[in-house]
Amino acid sequence: MGLPTVSFHASLGAWIFSIVKAGKHHPHHACDNHIELKGLIPPVSGTYSLSNQDSEKLQAYITENKKKGFIRPSFSSTGAPVLFIKEKDGGLRLCVYYHKINAVTRKNRYPIPPMSQLLTIFNGSTTFWKIDLFGAYNLLRIKEGDEHSTSFRKRYCSYV
Repeated sequence: MGLPTVSFHASLGAWIFSIVKAGKHHPHHACDNHIELKGLIPPVSGTYSLSNQDSEKLQAYITENKKKGFIRPSFSSTGAPVLFIKEKDGGLRLCVYYHKINAVTRKNRYPIPPMSQLLTIFNGSTTFWKIDLFGAYNLLRIKEGDEHSTSFRKRYCSYV
């Protein structure tokens, strides 16, 4: 028995698989992700202490992503701290700790089903496919005007 064929939905656009286009910011669309707060003032978090290596890595990330237009300086009253997680290959992965802002964000339907629902859907399946979209996080745009909720803090400044 052969594997089932999966058709590529043309409306997704082949650009989601392009490394070159993943390195660019895409224009806002009607389907941008809206961040609705539960009527509360967004929380402010302090910053975590970073080692010299982590600070250098963070500065390199900021410089590269400012140049691409993915981030910009922010004067938001909120901000999440950043930290680095060591990867299996020894590299460092930047993580923004959005725990406090997530606590006051109104839960909404996801464009992709949540993991709990996916586990139910795939229960009993024996074949799984994985698609790794390069720069996938940057393919999800935040609705214009809601970006302040996603700001992250570094000592002495914030970025969104």
